[in-house]
Amino acid sequence: MIVSIESINKYFNGEPLLRDVSLTIEEKETVGLIGSNGCGKTTLLNIITGSEGFDKAADGSGSISVDPRAVVGYLRQNSGLESHRTIEEEMRSCFERLISTKERMDILSRQMLTAQGEELEMISHEYSELNAYFEARDGYRIDVRIKQVLSGMGFGGTDTSQIVDTLSGGEKTRLALAKLLLEEPDLLILDEPTNHLDLNTIMWLEEHIKSYKGSVLVVSHDRYFIDRICTRICEIEHGHIYSYKGDYSAYLVQRKMRDERMIKEYEAQQKEIAKLEDYIARNKVRASTAKMAKSRQHMLDRIERLDKPSSFIRPPKIDLCYDIEPTKDIVKVLQCPLEVGEGEQKRLLIKDLSFNVRRGEHIGIIGPNGIGKSSILKLIQGLIPHDGGSVSWGNNVKISYFDQEHKAIDRHNTVIGEIQRKNPRLSDGDARNVLASVLIRGEDVFKPVSVISGGERAKLYFAIMALNRGNVLVLDEPTNHLDMMTKEVLEDALAAFEGTIILVSHDRYLLNKVATRILEVSPEGVKSYDGNFDAYYREYTLQQQALQAQAEQQKKAAYEQNKQQSHKSKQQRALDAKRREQIRQLEKKIELTEELISKLEKEISDPAVASDYSAINEKCSQLDEARQTLEQDMELWAELADKV
Repeated sequence: MIVSIESINKYFNGEPLLRDVSLTIEEKETVGLIGSNGCGKTTLLNIITGSEGFDKAADGSGSISVDPRAVVGYLRQNSGLESHRTIEEEMRSCFERLISTKERMDILSRQMLTAQGEELEMISHEYSELNAYFEARDGYRIDVRIKQVLSGMGFGGTDTSQIVDTLSGGEKTRLALAKLLLEEPDLLILDEPTNHLDLNTIMWLEEHIKSYKGSVLVVSHDRYFIDRICTRICEIEHGHIYSYKGDYSAYLVQRKMRDERMIKEYEAQQKEIAKLEDYIARNKVRASTAKMAKSRQHMLDRIERLDKPSSFIRPPKIDLCYDIEPTKDIVKVLQCPLEVGEGEQKRLLIKDLSFNVRRGEHIGIIGPNGIGKSSILKLIQGLIPHDGGSVSWGNNVKISYFDQEHKAIDRHNTVIGEIQRKNPRLSDGDARNVLASVLIRGEDVFKPVSVISGGERAKLYFAIMALNRGNVLVLDEPTNHLDMMTKEVLEDALAAFEGTIILVSHDRYLLNKVATRILEVSPEGVKSYDGNFDAYYREYTLQQQALQAQAEQQKKAAYEQNKQQSHKSKQQRALDAKRREQIRQLEKKIELTEELISKLEKEISDPAVASDYSAINEKCSQLDEARQTLEQDMELWAELADKV
């Protein structure tokens, strides 16, 4: 068990944010932490990491423990690196111990060239131990691992000698996440990690987390992301935390069952409360029954009131319909270049924008950040020009356009004034009814559009679109700023819409539920995939798996070659040391042989020896043998010297 939380509380200004929260995080599990904005998700993460305290109950209960052996890594929302180091230096700092180990190995390797005997044995032993440690932690692939993570996090084409402080805020956040992934903590805590990430980077991150060796605790509004990676979902609601086994889809099923049970329990309690209140009201003023009424009041006071289930909260209503049936071919886009900027700042984003949309299709447009997806929607509507190519719309097409920047809404107008400006025949009563359907009620309808939240502006936009009754919906990131309940309502409305939809969104859950065809845009053009996002992802995954298999094969071959070279190098060093020892022994032998030859030559020159036939004969034989030995040893010495 990595983390154990028992019955903790958290109060702000006397109001409970977290109430009697208990949570455990086991080894090698991925937990998704969800809940509405402001429910306390980030606060709970701060409590786990020790950067924020918690409150105990009145009886003193409440504790949190983190395995002291576990390394915890925490990436806060929108946090990033601040460093004067280069990108490469920052990434390599994750492997300081391995790098120092390799430096020590290199020193030992050089020492083995001159060491001998017992010293050589000691150096070889230390080298072997360090090499085993280095290999076990994949030290020979440090550069490969850094390259893989940087590429996956969108830094594939970035100059790694660039100073970190020169990066943008979003790039620093991505780099901080890349560094954290390389550090591989036992518990990886991520707060909205998909912010600032494009689709390909998010999908790479999903695969990386799915194969992560440690535990992961993640806060995210990206439902598709947590559906892909999580093995358990924990939801904070009304200060309490509820745990559900499985991914996000499993959570939805279990949550529905819990809601139904809680509704029954809540309704039963409300009936009991109403019954007690009615009895007390009827009997507290009568002397004969006042005592019984007081007893019932005590019973009523002791009841622990259940929170009103979220299912009791009326969701917004978004009804998207149209009156006129358009032609079969909605729009045809042929060979349009997509350019942005003016003059010297003008740049080409997409070389050839070509696609067509037929009646009833729900088109999802995806692609990397900055490719111009929003500009595509503007180009096909004629809101921005295009130099070349053609855009042709069919007959009877009526467009309802959702602009993510909400530029079509006058922010100086009131909410009710704006919906009546768009629909002049709408009475005050009808306007208020339409706004009430999207949960903008009471005095809020008289607020200026500029002061309402982004989610409320989006709901106002949907109300205007519903009144417009367009048969083609052009939507640019419609789920931005929406709470979970409104997202689900919008998804159901779009999925049920019988007209045509052209949708740009990073919300893959929305794309999966609504889209019938995916258009993937790149600088070269457009590629079409039939089906929803899952269908696209399956094909994409097959392509990536093929590329990954090829890359893994190359990496394995390189690793084996590196390992073989390292092993060969060790053998070579040992053999060289042996040869050097042989050379030293030969040099001593040659020196002795040369001394013997010199001695024999002097003795043969002695007249006393020269007159003795048998003596001179023996000395000459010894001299010939010594010279022959010297010649052989010199040849062997030269051969060994060439190999060292």
